[in-house]
Amino acid sequence: MDLITTTSELAAACARLAKHPVITVDTEFLRETTYYPLLCVVQMASPEEAVVIDTLAEGIELKPFFDLMGNEAVLKVFHAARQDIEIVWHQSGTIPHPIFDTQVAAMVLGYGDSIAYDQLVERITGHRPDKTHRFTDWSRRPLTQEQTNYAVSDVTHLRDVFIALDADLRKRKRNDWVSEEMEILTSPRTYDFHPERAWERLKTRVRKPKELAVLIEVAAWREQEAQSRDVPRSRVLKDDAVGDIATHAPTSLEKLAHLRSLPKGFDRSRWGSDIVAAVQRGLARDPHTLPKLEKPRNNSNGAAIVELLKVLLRMTSERHAVASKVIATVDDLEQIAANDNADVAALHGWRRELFGEAALALKHGRLALAIEKGRVVRVERT
Repeated sequence: MDLITTTSELAAACARLAKHPVITVDTEFLRETTYYPLLCVVQMASPEEAVVIDTLAEGIELKPFFDLMGNEAVLKVFHAARQDIEIVWHQSGTIPHPIFDTQVAAMVLGYGDSIAYDQLVERITGHRPDKTHRFTDWSRRPLTQEQTNYAVSDVTHLRDVFIALDADLRKRKRNDWVSEEMEILTSPRTYDFHPERAWERLKTRVRKPKELAVLIEVAAWREQEAQSRDVPRSRVLKDDAVGDIATHAPTSLEKLAHLRSLPKGFDRSRWGSDIVAAVQRGLARDPHTLPKLEKPRNNSNGAAIVELLKVLLRMTSERHAVASKVIATVDDLEQIAANDNADVAALHGWRRELFGEAALALKHGRLALAIEKGRVVRVERT
């Protein structure tokens, strides 16, 4: 194992790794106190070697690493790749491609929803990974031998996990399922954190166009503030406070002071007037330019259909050994219950073939569910 601390060492290591069709990659980072993750360590392995890159080493340039991430001739294997990709994208404008995410592959192969790396390693290899340094402060220097050993083990075990999952996918002819997911995972839109779209990540439910307009403006202001100060969004304003402001739309500092979700005295801070201005911008927006609000799905028939679809989903998941989460979400089921042509993943591609067509058949009475010998079974109806 090599600990890389200079640009020349990194360039030489990346040149060696680029000769292999598959490499494994992992990162160690901190983001508890920042908006953008602080990349501290990168570890990579080929069948022949493993390296650990001290990304905080004085003077080191990471361009050789970023070039390798964009090398189309090399498949990069990650576990739960989204945050790793986000870091590379933010620092270099490059999205790693092509990639293979072992967590997604494991879901497609029935290992459960979002299985943790150490659990997957143990189930496939029988080895129980050391968790000692999982919560270590990777920004502290110098790195200890124990830390570098821990970092290396992440990518060396990942080699064995990839080989096993890849073979199983080929055997069960599910390679295309994972490839489809990888294209979404490596789409720039997945990592486009434009402030105007920040409201989409909030779980706050708004029911009126006016509330949505205010939500969009306040969420965008919070995103810009968090980005410019490089602090977590919650340090600027918590999610429940954003939702509260959208609902009440305070147009003055006095009205803002009455909101219980805001800390005492918040209205007198420099942010108070910024929020009031964002509310006023929201109220001034043309309702016709806003995204369409989903109508509440609260009729009893719709709820009953969703419950039946949940049973069908669980049954499909068990029958085909695919994690239910990767087939459809509860939101997907609610949209299918309301609309046969809902634009949800469950009604496209391999998911439609596996579950979507049956879901629509169940909804329209062409399929029924029954109990046979203690198990739920599908019954075709004419």
